Amino acid sequence: MTAGSAGRPFAGYALFFLTSALMASNVVMGRAAAEAVPPVGLAFWRWMVAFLLVLPAALPDLWRNRQALLADWRRLMVLGALGMGVCGAFVYVGLEHTTATNAGLIYASSPVLILLIAAVVLGERVGPRQIAGIAVAMAGVLAILARGDPDVLLSLSFNAGDVWILAAATAWAVYTVMLRRSQTSLPIVTLFAANALAGVLILAPFYLWETLSGRPVVPSADAALSIVGVAVVASVMAFLAYQKTISLIGPARAGTSLYVMPLWAALLAWVVLGERLQTFHLAGALLILPGVVLATLPTRRA
Repeated sequence: MTAGSAGRPFAGYALFFLTSALMASNVVMGRAAAEAVPPVGLAFWRWMVAFLLVLPAALPDLWRNRQALLADWRRLMVLGALGMGVCGAFVYVGLEHTTATNAGLIYASSPVLILLIAAVVLGERVGPRQIAGIAVAMAGVLAILARGDPDVLLSLSFNAGDVWILAAATAWAVYTVMLRRSQTSLPIVTLFAANALAGVLILAPFYLWETLSGRPVVPSADAALSIVGVAVVASVMAFLAYQKTISLIGPARAGTSLYVMPLWAALLAWVVLGERLQTFHLAGALLILPGVVLATLPTRRA
């Protein structure tokens, strides 16, 4: 074994934790930007800037594959609507009404939602262990939604922000299943650029409506810093780090970075935003994280 190959796992797992932190930064920066940038405007400019940043690298392949992209424009628009539109704007709408800690924990249920949707849409088999994991993880999500108060569950009077985050996590699960179902030979960066552009086009009319309704993006240092932060750190850097992590430790291990994300979200929210952990956060984490692991842990045969 060469020194380079021996160091790959260490570099891979270091990048693994960096990737999860970059992913978690989105909810923290989104919460911090709630008063500086309206939610749809933040999502629109996030993906516009991200698209422009990757365009120089993606442009040759975008042009080379223009016929295939045009032929597949409907699917690309749906992917852009789910992955960049709903997952972008809904998260930022939710963060106007809930904490980054809540958002990180609720979003951690995405692998379980992916499993459920794949079972319904793709007919993938769900075994007893996975069913148990789904039940435990969903109990954790309910603990976060109820904020430790059983009366909230009985009256269904959930915090609106938490519901928006759950809707975004569901959209991300549908987006992931669609990506899994659709085979493509396009390079990863090219597909990222195409999806980002589709997201910009989907968000544009809603951004215009938000602006005309009295919530424009007012140019300021805080607004610019927020947009650049979510575009560069939570989008392009997180994407590149995730792709490099896959190449170093494989997609199965790299995919579990979502399990670590809520821990980073809670830590960053405490340091940056001054958010404090509540008892229901701990109860939710103790249910969601083990439940997700139990539901998504591969079998020996797999």
